[in-house]
Amino acid sequence: MPELPEVETTRRGLAPHLEGRHVVTAILRRPDLRWPIPAAIEETLPGQRIDAVRRRAKYLLVDTAAGSALLHLGMSGSLRVLPADTPVRDHDHVDLLLDDDRVLRFNDPRRFGCLLWQAPGETHELLRGLGPEPLSDDFDGDYLFALSRGRKAPVKTFLMDQKVVVGVGNIYAAEALFAAGVSPLRAAGKVSRERYAELAGAIKAILGYAIQRGGTTLRDFISPDGAPGYFEQELAAYGRGGEPCPRCGRPLKQASIGQRTTVWCGHCQR
Repeated sequence: MPELPEVETTRRGLAPHLEGRHVVTAILRRPDLRWPIPAAIEETLPGQRIDAVRRRAKYLLVDTAAGSALLHLGMSGSLRVLPADTPVRDHDHVDLLLDDDRVLRFNDPRRFGCLLWQAPGETHELLRGLGPEPLSDDFDGDYLFALSRGRKAPVKTFLMDQKVVVGVGNIYAAEALFAAGVSPLRAAGKVSRERYAELAGAIKAILGYAIQRGGTTLRDFISPDGAPGYFEQELAAYGRGGEPCPRCGRPLKQASIGQRTTVWCGHCQR
């Protein structure tokens, strides 16, 4: 599933082509993806000017004065801006025709993505209760330390809780814990304030660098221009169970934490 850097890469690729354009019509080749597509996509969105393309957590919002189209890429979804006469392929489920004879095309083979609607002044239920953005000033070591007190769950599970902080999925949680030298098995409430400061800094640095590198290409993700992400080539821990630790050379350990495969170094991460 695309994580925050992949979604932010998509947003940055789409925004220059969408912002300022008007939606002429919406073409739905099926009535649903993960959930039914609301009538507002066909009835309210056409005719509207796209004011901004934003990201909240792993969701994209296409803002207009009448409301916002809310998109999630699911496991294998992709968004491309293409000439309007580009032939339709399998799984091209949605086109938003723009006023420059191009389309925003949503392809989603597994249909785990979504296209929903958020009315002006409202917060969609999927976005309610989410934690802060990890690259914002609201997220730091003091925040993590205060929220973690008394928590017995592993710190990796804690970091992946979207109510704690958004967008830190399995890949980037593993990489940040490795960079900060914190064991993913350690109880969240047993991590010190100082180590949370290091961990928050590592999360910000790794997510920021991954965005610069275009995200991580795992399975199906490609950016809107068709280019792969390159951060996968630089992963220190994720997906490297049994391989030598980049720091000490000992074999990296692998186990399941919260039903997610986790890799770490038993020597360097404490």
